[in-house]
Amino acid sequence: MEQNLNFEYRGFKANGFVMLFAIIAVIAAGIWGIVHAVSVNKGLTAILGAAGILVALISLIGLMVIEPNQARVLVFFGKYRGNFLKEGFWWVNPFMSVKKISLRARNLNADPIKVNDKMGNPIMIGLVLVWKVKAEEIYKAVFNIDAPKQVKTTTSVKGQVEVEAASASETRMDALANFVAVQSDAALRQVAGYYAYDNNSAEEGELSLRSNADEINDQLEQKLSERLEMAGIEVVEARINYLAYAPEIAAVMLRRQQADAIISAREKIVEGAVSMVKMAIDQLSEKEVVELDEERKAAMVSNLLVVLCSDESAQPVVNAGTSHN
Repeated sequence: MEQNLNFEYRGFKANGFVMLFAIIAVIAAGIWGIVHAVSVNKGLTAILGAAGILVALISLIGLMVIEPNQARVLVFFGKYRGNFLKEGFWWVNPFMSVKKISLRARNLNADPIKVNDKMGNPIMIGLVLVWKVKAEEIYKAVFNIDAPKQVKTTTSVKGQVEVEAASASETRMDALANFVAVQSDAALRQVAGYYAYDNNSAEEGELSLRSNADEINDQLEQKLSERLEMAGIEVVEARINYLAYAPEIAAVMLRRQQADAIISAREKIVEGAVSMVKMAIDQLSEKEVVELDEERKAAMVSNLLVVLCSDESAQPVVNAGTSHN
């Protein structure tokens, strides 16, 4: 039965301008009939004229304007009759209940939330989402998601609170936006719990939130699509736009990152220094510049490593000779 729950309206429809002209003509004829009936004292003509005006006024309800990337869902006394997607000025049965729905793209820039990553570290993470209602699944967006009545409260210049009822279309789109926000929060928490914050916490070969942004965004988009499918919503784009450690551990993690960076830099320095010392000793031996025993080699290696690995410039000490009494 699911395949019959979303289809285009196939009932009677007419050009809005033609029907508007016809309604105006009926109203004018009804007024003329009433005036004429009063002048000639014919009650039946007056009744027919009044009935024509009443029918014309009711017919005005059937007029609707559809802009690009908007649609109408038509319901006849509780029975779904289809979707109206053709833009322009149209007229349909005035007893149809017309529900407005927008097919335009919308943004969600979610505020960062606090979650725990795979290692249990508290982090702050946020996302930006672009979504829209699928034209082929309008039924789900209108009838699968409840849109309760809402009111708008505004404060006047005199400080009085004014209550204004929100339109049905605004309420419906607000309900969809709220549904998207809640499901986005849940999907973001789920994806963040699968991975560690960075490669320092993750095991070798595993993805991390900080280093594998493209893969994480694809996973996030997939989870969001699964959650929003029941509302007929298409995820155009979803990506993480904010990622940081939570404030309570940010300072500690920063020191850890600095320590890791220092250790990594020292490893490179020592590796290069050992290579340079070996090259120096090998070339001295090959070119027979000087013969060094093991003790002198050890002293030379020690001095070279101190010079190459030191953070400050080395201060050479020149041995000018030995004085004898």
